Amino acid sequence: MLKSVKVRDYMTRNLVTFRPEMNLFTAINRLLEHRISGAPVVDGQGHLVGLLSEGDCLRGILSGAYYESAGGDVSAYMTTEVEIISPEADIIEVSECFLRGRRRRLPVVEDGRLVGQVSRSDVLRAVKEFAQHDEGRLLVS
Repeated sequence: MLKSVKVRDYMTRNLVTFRPEMNLFTAINRLLEHRISGAPVVDGQGHLVGLLSEGDCLRGILSGAYYESAGGDVSAYMTTEVEIISPEADIIEVSECFLRGRRRRLPVVEDGRLVGQVSRSDVLRAVKEFAQHDEGRLLVS
């Protein structure tokens, strides 16, 4: 049953992350370099303090253009209200979060620290593997 499939087993662990004091343009370069649309922002102890998305970066650039002072720190533009999920959550729970919030990925936090990220494609991979496992059991029976 899919409720026994945990986020921990499918999350991505090696993430691109930003620090709050990082320059916005440095962060934009890293997003482009890694071809990602956003990344978690963590403090020196690995605690999640926000997310920085392409949209946040665009807002920062437009704000800077308007006030003629482009740039600044990631902390000025990151989203600080972030929905998180536990590594012990099941795939059904994370799927519901994705559908409810129209998000593509969720940070995975354990004991206050960022330990990974789970995406929609991670969920689809879990469902596919689970379905293939079930098909194999049906064929063997």
